[in-house]
Amino acid sequence: MKLNLHYELIVRKYLIPNLGEYTIKDLRVDHIQGFYGRLIKQNVGAPTIRKVHHVLHRSLNLAVETGVIGRNPASFAHPPKKPTSEMKILDESQASQFLISIIGHRWEALFRLDLVTGMRQMEILGLWWTDIDWLRKTVLVARQLVRPDGIGVKFIEPKTKSGKRVIDIDNVTIQILRNHYERQQTERLAAGDKWVEHGLVFTSSIGTPIDSSHLRREFYKLLEYAGLPRIHFHGLRHTAASLMLNHGVPAIIVSKRLGHARVSITEDIYAHALPSVQAEAAKIISDLITPVKLHPIAPEAHSEAKNAPENER
Repeated sequence: MKLNLHYELIVRKYLIPNLGEYTIKDLRVDHIQGFYGRLIKQNVGAPTIRKVHHVLHRSLNLAVETGVIGRNPASFAHPPKKPTSEMKILDESQASQFLISIIGHRWEALFRLDLVTGMRQMEILGLWWTDIDWLRKTVLVARQLVRPDGIGVKFIEPKTKSGKRVIDIDNVTIQILRNHYERQQTERLAAGDKWVEHGLVFTSSIGTPIDSSHLRREFYKLLEYAGLPRIHFHGLRHTAASLMLNHGVPAIIVSKRLGHARVSITEDIYAHALPSVQAEAAKIISDLITPVKLHPIAPEAHSEAKNAPENER
């Protein structure tokens, strides 16, 4: 197998010094697992160990394919898992504070739309004016904006069938979008011949697609201006989903708005946002299984019943 430079460095630095004494046929799962353990003790980072595992696994796969060994021992070894980073979002009051602080900003409509719909960043940046239904108050998500290799602009369809969706929006958001449309017309006139028409809802001052890195930098500035904690732009999507679930919107509806392929994906990602639902479920099941409490019988009634003739009991 021809190795690229990155793979060759991993082989020379980690694999040969630690596993070079074994032949491929003699290499066992416990050898590999012990190797990962030693790397951890040597303070080698988990991402590096996972890269080592990838190179080793790929190399041993070739040995399996060529019949040198019957199975790949690396398939049964476990490198350190990628740590799950805590999802940072805005709570309800912080989301309101953010929206108040951006009133009048040229991208007010963009940020509000993201918080209302939970759309992905590239879905919002790929939104056309023809996707807005002013009468039905809906937004059609039909494409994403991508920059292949960081050069040029391209529009692609959603990766899954559920990714293409229609999302209802509220009257306030519709009005803010109308205001944004009027502002864009003013910018178009000011730009004159420099305006590049793409039909996009959100653009630069000359009509070109917004650069995502520029959008993120502006987003961080606005958070700081509002006195709010710094979250990733994608955190607005998570905020939208969490707020909906916390306020009793069924997971299946949230899933459709987010464009998830299955509702189980939504439930797995946002399980933390369901405490009130869990509490309600606990109350309901408790009410169902708790027997009805009967009024206690007075002690004297017990004794009278005990002494009564058998035919009167």
